[in-house]
Amino acid sequence: MGFLAGLLLLYMSEEDAFWLLVALLKGAVHAPMEGLYQFDQLVKEHLPKMGEHFTQEMINPSMYASQWFITVFSYSFPFHLALRIWDVFLYEGVRIVFKVGLALLKYCHDDLIKLPFEKLIHALRNFPDDAMNPDTLLPMAYSIKVSRGLEETRQEYEKKNGKINQSTENEKQLQ
Repeated sequence: MGFLAGLLLLYMSEEDAFWLLVALLKGAVHAPMEGLYQFDQLVKEHLPKMGEHFTQEMINPSMYASQWFITVFSYSFPFHLALRIWDVFLYEGVRIVFKVGLALLKYCHDDLIKLPFEKLIHALRNFPDDAMNPDTLLPMAYSIKVSRGLEETRQEYEKKNGKINQSTENEKQLQ
């Protein structure tokens, strides 16, 4: 959380940063695990060869993308790119995290699908500098459509993990 707070403090007062951090974290207790599940499904949908390769190498998003979801790229990405992603994140919400993650994988697709486990993990944590160019990466991210898939995979995740939507439960009790 320090990376998030630090980024916010660069651009606003302590009080404003605190309240923005509170607003960002509301309802985020289980969000990283749900987000990683959704991301895994989106990789399989948008990049099927890579999804298959990750399955064969027993790679899951928690091994490389956890920090993406927890810090919205502010920890492991160059500062200039993280700022551009945060601009979009504050305007559009969490969808940009999925889109940027997919865009990175798409950009490096041909190299990543050739790598064995150890080298693949290293590559997923250390993307090349040319992949970190916001003028290349963000347009690629914007071209990826994920909205419908996110809702479907969220419901699938909740069903798999025995979570029941409270409003659905209340509706059933009223009938």
